[in-house]
Amino acid sequence: MNLSKKITVTLFMGMTFIMSAQMAENSELYMTLKEKDSTLFDAAFNQCDVETMESLFTEDFEFYHDKGGVTVGRNNFLAPNRENCAKIDRNEPQRAKRILVPGSLQVYPLYKQGELYGAVQHGVHSFEFLNEQKQYQKGDVAKFIHVWILEDGQWKIKRELSYDHQLQQ
Repeated sequence: MNLSKKITVTLFMGMTFIMSAQMAENSELYMTLKEKDSTLFDAAFNQCDVETMESLFTEDFEFYHDKGGVTVGRNNFLAPNRENCAKIDRNEPQRAKRILVPGSLQVYPLYKQGELYGAVQHGVHSFEFLNEQKQYQKGDVAKFIHVWILEDGQWKIKRELSYDHQLQQ
């Protein structure tokens, strides 16, 4: 291979790495998906707002959990949430909290023929639960991956993985 071809291949490989690298924390995509992540877990844990949750998932959403198995379909995933939310006393403190581990969130864009169509977001989060004395106690810490898709101009989660659940020390 001549020198010109080596330089071209090296540049192409470097550009491919740069184009698929993690987004900077101050980038529009990173900030948008961080906000969507916050909205999702606020709706799920703080507000019990199933309609907001529904708006954040594609209809063919799939959820993979290392302890709870696979759930296929947005409606199947949200059905237990709807039931649980109907039973909650809004005057009681929230039963569980989700805490995003600072510095753990990463976002990687997905392109098709140079056009942004989605992103992979992953990070680490921990959970706390109310005990019988109504005090929060540490629960699991786990990793998560969200595959976000731009659907009709809106970011929606198509696939979610929640894995490596470990009891917090």
